[in-house]
Amino acid sequence: MLEPERYPHPAMNKLVFANLIHRPMRSLISMAAIAIEVVMILSVVAIFMGQLDGQKLRTNGIGADMMVRPPNSSNINAMGGAPVPARNAEVLRKLPHVTVVSPVIQQFALTSAPEIIYGIDFKSYDALKPFVFLSGGPFTGPDDAIIDDVFARKDKGTRVGDTIQIQNHSFRVSGIVEAGKGGRKMVPIDTLGDLMGATGKASLFYIKTDSEANEETVRQEILAVPGLGQYIVQTMHEWLSLMTPDHIPGFNIALNVVTVIATLVGFLVIFLSMYTAVLERTREIGILKSMGASKTAIVSMVLGESVLMGLLGIALGLGLTYGIHEFLYLRFPTLFFEITNQWVVKASIIAFLGTVLGAGYPAMLAASKDPIDALAYE
Repeated sequence: MLEPERYPHPAMNKLVFANLIHRPMRSLISMAAIAIEVVMILSVVAIFMGQLDGQKLRTNGIGADMMVRPPNSSNINAMGGAPVPARNAEVLRKLPHVTVVSPVIQQFALTSAPEIIYGIDFKSYDALKPFVFLSGGPFTGPDDAIIDDVFARKDKGTRVGDTIQIQNHSFRVSGIVEAGKGGRKMVPIDTLGDLMGATGKASLFYIKTDSEANEETVRQEILAVPGLGQYIVQTMHEWLSLMTPDHIPGFNIALNVVTVIATLVGFLVIFLSMYTAVLERTREIGILKSMGASKTAIVSMVLGESVLMGLLGIALGLGLTYGIHEFLYLRFPTLFFEITNQWVVKASIIAFLGTVLGAGYPAMLAASKDPIDALAYE
């Protein structure tokens, strides 16, 4: 007779592995469901956070100290169109402590992937922080475009002199620059304004000051200008601090919805898998209990199977997620897919807890079976 006090018994551990191998399809489906749960959570987070952090890096790389936006505009780039006169830049340039003012149009576009087209005044935009040209040079005409090296690699090796389509308009690539200075595609501000039906307009103004110590003074001077009193004036540090999930409308809601759905999928598959397994092994459980196996041992056996499937499923999910990362990097290099250690841990914990909870009731059901009834089960 098995000795209850020695559980977990080595024989029980062998049963855990044997049961998984004996029913390979059920085990594989269960592990796949857990893997999908992990992939869903990490992929949504990676896309959201990738777009957010990618935008932060490129905006910070523009070289501005401050930005001036129209009233009630969104913190998210390209969400407000081009509602303000670009000539306001002349007023801002006259203020003390302001060294550079660059009007910019940011236009959201959805092509093969979401992107933001930048309409720039090359001279002032370059003065914020000079472009690093890898080939070609500045605009030479209204239908020229500057692209960064990431987009150049993505679009089948675009070179200087090639023609690309932006806003259904043909542009000649005049230069390719190092990535990290705002948009991946930049065109003359007047041309983009005309294409948008916003001639002479701008989305916002980037400002460079003579000293960080004078930024608050510059803010007050801007707000004191007639007509600009309701504008939003932020330092780049302030803007960057707002670009977090908590400040992005709907971000946490979308993430929570996906997390709950993914967890339910994993929970239900594990529940169904282990519940079916318990019914299939009613006689086996009866034999074990008649040999002295305690309720704790039976519960441990069922939970052990679930934990093992959960760990294998999590490992599979992490592997698939990193595989998706590599695929997207090669296929869509402009799409940031950011996998963070924090969310790897969170997704793993969520999937693991869902697995254990899903096996909880089947485990208790197995432990509560009467050995006599179980042995008589057909």
